[in-house]
Amino acid sequence: MITVLVVDDSVVVRRLIVDALGGAENIEVVGTASNGLLAQAKIDQLKPDVITMDIEMPQMDGIEAVRELRKRHKQIPVIMFSTLSAAGASATLEALAAGATDYVTKPSNVGSVNESIAAVRSELVPKIHALGGRRRVAPGAPPGRPSAPAAPIRTRPGAAPPRAGLPPAGPPGRPGAPPSGAPPRPAKRGTPGGKVDILAIGSSTGGPDALTKVLTGLPSDIAVPIVITQHMPPVFTKMFAERLDRSTPLHVVEAGDGMELQPGWAYIAPGDSHLVLHRRGTATLTQLSSAPPENSCRPAVDVMFRSVAALYGASAYATVLTGMGHDGRGGAKVLRDAGAEILAQDEATSVVWGMPGAVVGAGLADEVLPLERIAAHLINRVKTGRSAAVAR
Repeated sequence: MITVLVVDDSVVVRRLIVDALGGAENIEVVGTASNGLLAQAKIDQLKPDVITMDIEMPQMDGIEAVRELRKRHKQIPVIMFSTLSAAGASATLEALAAGATDYVTKPSNVGSVNESIAAVRSELVPKIHALGGRRRVAPGAPPGRPSAPAAPIRTRPGAAPPRAGLPPAGPPGRPGAPPSGAPPRPAKRGTPGGKVDILAIGSSTGGPDALTKVLTGLPSDIAVPIVITQHMPPVFTKMFAERLDRSTPLHVVEAGDGMELQPGWAYIAPGDSHLVLHRRGTATLTQLSSAPPENSCRPAVDVMFRSVAALYGASAYATVLTGMGHDGRGGAKVLRDAGAEILAQDEATSVVWGMPGAVVGAGLADEVLPLERIAAHLINRVKTGRSAAVAR
């Protein structure tokens, strides 16, 4: 049973969350608190597996509560409960930077209490199962992380990688995790180190922190553009892009229609729109799509990856970071069939090894690396690929 502590200053919202979680399989609300200060004592007393945390509260708000929590409890997943507004997005991103694990948005424009409960349940329950369930697998360890990082996995032309090198598949039922007995990944095809003209990155749960670390490690003069799909609602993506633009060496923007891709720039798919690319002469331009969601997501990583594959083929390099579900797996297959290379974040450093695990389990990953090594690998891959192209 995954135990949950609900922290919110509103009696109505606390009841809403408790009712939304009532009856959910393998979830039990063990307590509530009306502010972050009271929550600290209840955390020590109840030892919950997951905490839901409001942002605006008296005495100690959610951001400060997360900071205090992380001084004593490094690994308890904290899901922020945020409003879908500019102020709510800014505060949520601040909470994530302070150590929160994920967030859900409060229901808006719903017609009844029952509809509000259903909306919260549909968004919150899967995240509690993914985050709390992983923590239950290895008590005392970070959610979903083994005691030591898995070794990087590499393929060699003409040879399949050893089975022993694959990260563990994890317990049954984890969203997007590779099934037990997953087939070994195919050997890398074509000439290793081919030219890279674009980096494409997909992420979800845990993605804001992972993307920040990756982009911070990339130089402003990196010779290729970067396109990113992070599962986020409208408003949040704009605020996130602005935050990354201030805190990383790159120029980071929320993608709009008709932006020409430039080296050293990163383009983030806006909430509720897929990001696709098209050509006009020699220029590559961004285009937003309101096509139906895929994998229950819009923006979807699969949509962006397919678009990148169509335009760049073997000169694309894709990375799948931490996230729930399996978005990105289908697009990674299209990219790989086009000759592109795929990098997946390893299980040890992923908040949820759903998306990258699905790619690894499907045999599509050319590399599996811990988060702290991804930026350096991308820099090296872009440099060596372009040097090899010049030499030929």
